[in-house]
Amino acid sequence: MNKIKKGDDVVITSGRDKGKRGTVLRLLADSQVVVEGINKVKKHQRPNPMKNTQGGIIDKEMPLHISNVALFNPATKKADRVGVKVLEDKRRVRYFKSNGEVIDV
Repeated sequence: MNKIKKGDDVVITSGRDKGKRGTVLRLLADSQVVVEGINKVKKHQRPNPMKNTQGGIIDKEMPLHISNVALFNPATKKADRVGVKVLEDKRRVRYFKSNGEVIDV
């Protein structure tokens, strides 16, 4: 089970966007995440009439390594570590390490 999923609210823990918050847009196979509005770069794109794409300079969100993001805990208003535990009915759930609160039930 992944500790970070699509749609989670995360805080960036290192890099030029340290301290910013965003939502996970997608997870990539090699332990990378794309976060909305974070790690933006300018890409010079050539026009492609076959795909109906315009040329120019576009802003694009690039992937971050999953170790550079932490889940945002709304109770403490800070970034928090995440653990996985098994409930009595054999379900695996994520929980915050600081206060033990279950994230997804």
